[in-house]
Amino acid sequence: MMFYKETNFKDTPIGKIPKDWNIGRLREVLLLLRNGLTAKQNKEGKGYPVTRIETISEEKIDPSKLGYVPELTAKDIEKYKLIEGDILFSHINSFEHIGKTAIYEGMPEFLIHGMNLLLLRSDKSKVHPKFLLYLLRLFRTRKIFWAMSKKAVNQASINQTELGRVRIPLPPLPEQQKIAEILSIADEAIQKTDEIIAKTERLKKGLMQELLTKGIGHKEFKDTEIGRIPKEWRIVKIGNVVKKVIDSPHKMPRKASKGYPFVSVNYVLQFPDHNFYINPKMEGLEYIPQEEYEEFSKRFDAVKGDILYTKWGTPGVAKLINTEEKFIGSCSVALIKPERTLIFPLWLVYILNSSIVRAQIIPYSHTSTRTEIHIGHIKKINIPLPPLSEQQKIAEILSSIDKKLELEREEKARLERIKQGMMDLLLTGKIRVR
Repeated sequence: MMFYKETNFKDTPIGKIPKDWNIGRLREVLLLLRNGLTAKQNKEGKGYPVTRIETISEEKIDPSKLGYVPELTAKDIEKYKLIEGDILFSHINSFEHIGKTAIYEGMPEFLIHGMNLLLLRSDKSKVHPKFLLYLLRLFRTRKIFWAMSKKAVNQASINQTELGRVRIPLPPLPEQQKIAEILSIADEAIQKTDEIIAKTERLKKGLMQELLTKGIGHKEFKDTEIGRIPKEWRIVKIGNVVKKVIDSPHKMPRKASKGYPFVSVNYVLQFPDHNFYINPKMEGLEYIPQEEYEEFSKRFDAVKGDILYTKWGTPGVAKLINTEEKFIGSCSVALIKPERTLIFPLWLVYILNSSIVRAQIIPYSHTSTRTEIHIGHIKKINIPLPPLSEQQKIAEILSSIDKKLELEREEKARLERIKQGMMDLLLTGKIRVR
């Protein structure tokens, strides 16, 4: 397979494309463009499997997110059964998910097209199904579908007729096929990395369950209020092994375009594992001016080695601060200062993320409007306390798994950047395939 840079372009309503490419309306290259079966579904696995909006939330068909219809006529089966190469398009969804696509590749073997997802069935004499899939995904990254959708509160919708009018570039069929093959190879590499990440996450979950309740090398155990633990370990309340649990000031500071970072729960949740650092490029970061920082920092004095604990949305997501940069936390996060002669900070992070703690916060983490936990409750949480040296060993084992996860996620992000670059070049004809 050889590539070359295209130099011979022509102007079209969708921009410059190679001279030997055509353009057409989406509906002109499809055999079918329609909504799915309207029927009451259940999630208990009773009846025929049918797609739902959630089925393609990850841009692939997820068999664990199917609905089921108890009865179907032979006519309905013939009309709505998916065939290999069919594309499902999310035309009614939240802004985040509008325009997502997935291709049916024969698994599960029998699947019915359900309502609230459009089906796009290619005319294979005009367009290769996977080429069309990648083209639609390129359009989505360029916000074409978002721009053409009708907006409502927290939701958007795309008119089926309007979608059919969308103009698309059409290379010769053999080139479409080669482009689809190249991008599929990139997808396969991303999929393999995803599988490694999933396997490593399962390993981490199993190790956390084992190490945080059984420790290393113990043979004698005792029953406690939080479960069975090694005989040598103690049960303590978090408030007794930390210097402070600090609530952020509830007064909202004045926001600015520069100054000191103002960290909310949304920012903290973007860190998949325990390390937290200030990344100016990360989405959602805001700033407060210096004069307001001076006032707020008297209470929220975060230093390296402290722990951030999110109180809203997902209580228990703790992050170890790994930054020397000064910042202020919003009222959605608490600051925990471990007493390091008693507890190893990273051990506390893993315990805060464990089922041991989650089981204790569930009863009082729900209010009428949101999931929330208060610092008084955090202090009362019971945790197991091994000797300091064992805490450190366990934390180091789990940290090594986190480092592997971090590397694999970075690799996945790298592959996704490469794939996006390839889509931008190949699907616009800037780079051609011989």
